[in-house]
Amino acid sequence: MEIILKQDVERLGSKDDVVNVKDGFARNFLIPQKKAVAATSSAKKVLAENIKQRAHKETRLREEAQKIAEKLANKKVKIGAKVSSAGKIFGSVNTIQVAEAINKKGFEIDRKQITLPEDSIKEVGTYTAKIKLFKDIVVELEFDVVGE
Repeated sequence: MEIILKQDVERLGSKDDVVNVKDGFARNFLIPQKKAVAATSSAKKVLAENIKQRAHKETRLREEAQKIAEKLANKKVKIGAKVSSAGKIFGSVNTIQVAEAINKKGFEIDRKQITLPEDSIKEVGTYTAKIKLFKDIVVELEFDVVGE
């Protein structure tokens, strides 16, 4: 039986793949679990249209991410933190603080897009964060941690 997968299924395929499986596996497991639908001619047309629209949307998102990456490329951000006399930070600098500092510069970056180089930043200095704007568009942004 030919089916269209609605989500990734291990050892079978990924979302929107059209695959052939045994009738019992499709009728008794995949379709009732809402992991797949029967690949009728109308379902295939809907799938083709969805893939076409998704591709158009992805190209637009990729272009926007590329523009943001070009603007962020040579920016530098300062993050203030309370510091002891020895230069250690009380607490640590995390992705939330980096995201807030970037957003003050006029960009809309979510903290989940940011990856810091170390587990926790606990000293004053210059660090580099990686910002994932799209699937394969990653920007490295330098930021300074300074004492307040």
